[in-house]
Amino acid sequence: MKINRSLIIAVMASLALIAWFFYHNVIAEPEPTAAPRQDSAAAEKALPSVVIVNRRAELREQVFELFGQSEANRQVSVKANTASVIVSTPLKEGQIVNKGQVMCVQNIDARDANVEQARAQMSRAKLEYEAAVKLAERGFRSETQVVTFKAGLDAASAALKAAEVERSHVKMIVPFRGVFERQEAQVGDYLNPGQSCGLVVELDPLIIAIQLTEQQVGRVNIGQETEVKLATGEQVKGTLRRIEAVANPSTRSFRTEITVPNKDMTLKAGVTAEVRLKSKETVLAQNIPAGVLSLDDDGNIGVRYLDSQDIVRFSVTTTIDEDENGVWVTGLPDQTRIIITGQDYVANGTQVQPSLGTN
Repeated sequence: MKINRSLIIAVMASLALIAWFFYHNVIAEPEPTAAPRQDSAAAEKALPSVVIVNRRAELREQVFELFGQSEANRQVSVKANTASVIVSTPLKEGQIVNKGQVMCVQNIDARDANVEQARAQMSRAKLEYEAAVKLAERGFRSETQVVTFKAGLDAASAALKAAEVERSHVKMIVPFRGVFERQEAQVGDYLNPGQSCGLVVELDPLIIAIQLTEQQVGRVNIGQETEVKLATGEQVKGTLRRIEAVANPSTRSFRTEITVPNKDMTLKAGVTAEVRLKSKETVLAQNIPAGVLSLDDDGNIGVRYLDSQDIVRFSVTTTIDEDENGVWVTGLPDQTRIIITGQDYVANGTQVQPSLGTN
């Protein structure tokens, strides 16, 4: 039988192709390629980029930032000492008053007459006593009689003084320099002893009341200077005057008073105040840009930084002060590479590619 030549050529070509495929895919080892190096370079290129700055801890005074309220140094409701009708109220609410000024005047009634009567009785007692002394010198009066007349004179003198004091009580007097805050009795009102004429408030010095915690109370000194910013906009200096000896049993905090000079009485009581109070101790702290502070998953405020392996770490920090360059914080390692750009896009434990910033 005659075999077709074209068929023979096709079969031989197929066998050659099968042999080549078998050799290159089963027998022969594949040549190494540069793929692993390309994958490694790609992986390195894929690391997140962050910008860091180096910071070293320094000794720094700790500053307590506290909130309180301004208060009057004292306030007094000036009250009547005698009973009568108000006939004059010479002061105006809100005016600055000095010690000794008259706030209210009551009707003097018969008090002038009572004084004159007491004065006349004292004059008569004085004459009787002087006559008794002269008669005793001549032997016409005994020493006992002289003592009796002397007692009468002393009683008359005391009665005159009491009448004069009672007359002076019709005038209610400002007890110290301050502000006449409120008129509480008007002309025509009848005041009994103990009823108020008006309220006087002493605002110089102004008191700033704050609360110190158990940890803070031992780190400040009486007499040290403080910075005070009032909600009304004023920024003033104050002096720490007093720390209560016993803590509030509910809050375990100590009421602390700061005095602020206020001679013109322009600073008001009852205003919210922000106080910066320096601690007498120093701590190791680092100055960082305020914008790098962030929150961890638990809501703690802190800073993200890099360890020696360029892995992101998070440290909870405490702000102790601030200045024009940023904030001073504690809680970081003494030498730290702080992330200043990209910290919001990397998680704790992530390896990153750092570059050095200029802040």
